[in-house]
Amino acid sequence: MKFKNLAAVLERNRRLLARALQSFKKSVVKCQSISLNEPLSFEDEESFDSLTSKFARTSDIFTQKVLKSVVLLLREDAPTFVDRMNLCDKLLLIPSADTLITIRDLRNLIAHEYSEDQLLEIYKETLDLSEQLISAIQQTEQSLDKVLSF
Repeated sequence: MKFKNLAAVLERNRRLLARALQSFKKSVVKCQSISLNEPLSFEDEESFDSLTSKFARTSDIFTQKVLKSVVLLLREDAPTFVDRMNLCDKLLLIPSADTLITIRDLRNLIAHEYSEDQLLEIYKETLDLSEQLISAIQQTEQSLDKVLSF
């Protein structure tokens, strides 16, 4: 793929991420007001289901589209997810490769089948990691112009 095409793909992916992030942030705020120490109502469960879905989608767009596009634009060899996260960490595009790997692990748990007794723990972990995901995205957006101005 040509450089101009890669740059256009990155910009498209950044716009897609911005839209996903906007909705994701609203779900985070809504779910932060719900107590996980009491039985959840049906409506609260729906709110958390929406949050986990948006968490998975936003993290996918960020890591599998935006960051992957950046790596391709830089013509770096980082074939695996871990390689890409380590490279982005070295370039200071993300706060921590380990954090993004943990986010990816949770995303995989959300996307695959899990038992009912895991739901509460998944909801708690999603809330805990949501702020870190948002922070990582913000750091990347602030750093991209510097990294790509070559």
